[in-house]
Amino acid sequence: MHIPRSGPSFSQLALGKKTSHREATGAALPDLTILSVEAFTPKRSVIRSFSTPAMASKAQTAVEETDGGAFKRTDAEFRNWIQSDSDFAPEAGRYHLYISYACPWACRCLTFLYLKGLEGVIGLSPGDPPFSSPNGHGSFGAEGCIPDDLNGAKFVRDLYELSKGQTGSKFSVPVLWDKQKGVIVNNESAEIVQMLNDQFNDFAKNPGLDLFPDDLQPAIDEVNSWTYPNINNGVYRCGFAQSQQAYEDAFRDLFGALDKVESILSKQRYIAGNRLTEADIRLFQTLIRFDVVYVVYFKCNRNFIHEFPHMSNYTKELYNIPGIQKAVNISHIKTHYFTSHPTLNHYAVVPIGCSPWWEEPHHRETF
Repeated sequence: MHIPRSGPSFSQLALGKKTSHREATGAALPDLTILSVEAFTPKRSVIRSFSTPAMASKAQTAVEETDGGAFKRTDAEFRNWIQSDSDFAPEAGRYHLYISYACPWACRCLTFLYLKGLEGVIGLSPGDPPFSSPNGHGSFGAEGCIPDDLNGAKFVRDLYELSKGQTGSKFSVPVLWDKQKGVIVNNESAEIVQMLNDQFNDFAKNPGLDLFPDDLQPAIDEVNSWTYPNINNGVYRCGFAQSQQAYEDAFRDLFGALDKVESILSKQRYIAGNRLTEADIRLFQTLIRFDVVYVVYFKCNRNFIHEFPHMSNYTKELYNIPGIQKAVNISHIKTHYFTSHPTLNHYAVVPIGCSPWWEEPHHRETF
């Protein structure tokens, strides 16, 4: 029986107030070229209105996942495991991955799929960026998406209803679907990436790539234990906080952790050691979204990532890895966040600023 690698502990770091990077270095803010509207905004009006179904007993959106004013992410519900001695055996062509390019958790899975060379082994359907509370992460028939020819699903919600009639769930992605049984196998990204890493090596183009190497596993777990609650989830804790105290606590945790990342990356090439690992893929998903979304939308405005010399250089290196870059869609990212939550951005106006500094050359090879 396969035992999944342990996930991060969710204990919070006791991080005090930090001096901003700009204050510490005197670094000037780079000139940012304003990009065209066409580059980053949808070609249709996307103002959405939401009404949560009366039958729903659980939070269906991130805005609803609060406790005492603080954002509390709910657990994934489908936790089956693909392995040779289970009901879900690793087979080419049997499974299908539903994602949203906007979602950092889903794109972590998509990045693993590309890096391992599993295109053609596992099917893929990206959904439309704007989120709808009743239906989940958008539709599959919109521009830039792939229609769901497998199940004929129009919305992510349809997949949950097809799989055991789940109507009170949070209709989230990623969704790993079993075409043979017609059910959701797993919707927990931390577990899906482990399966993609080692359960499909017989079919992968890059079977030797191990993003969970045994010798770095303690370091990966340690890094994830503080990057997950304070950075990956920390931006959401800032953005969806419903009290000033909850926001300020999350803000301090976030930038304390980012300062720690900057310090680590000043001494080594990757966040968990000398090789690319799952911890880098996890961290990258937040960093690539930070300047274009989180600084403004989630009020994470002490620093931009491009103001951190080591962290920005690290982000450039990771972005320029083909399998990672292929999973990044800035247009979908911006459209999703800025048009999905009427309580945060009522008129769904999408900002047009921020030049793509992450496309510039990096200098991390000096490590």
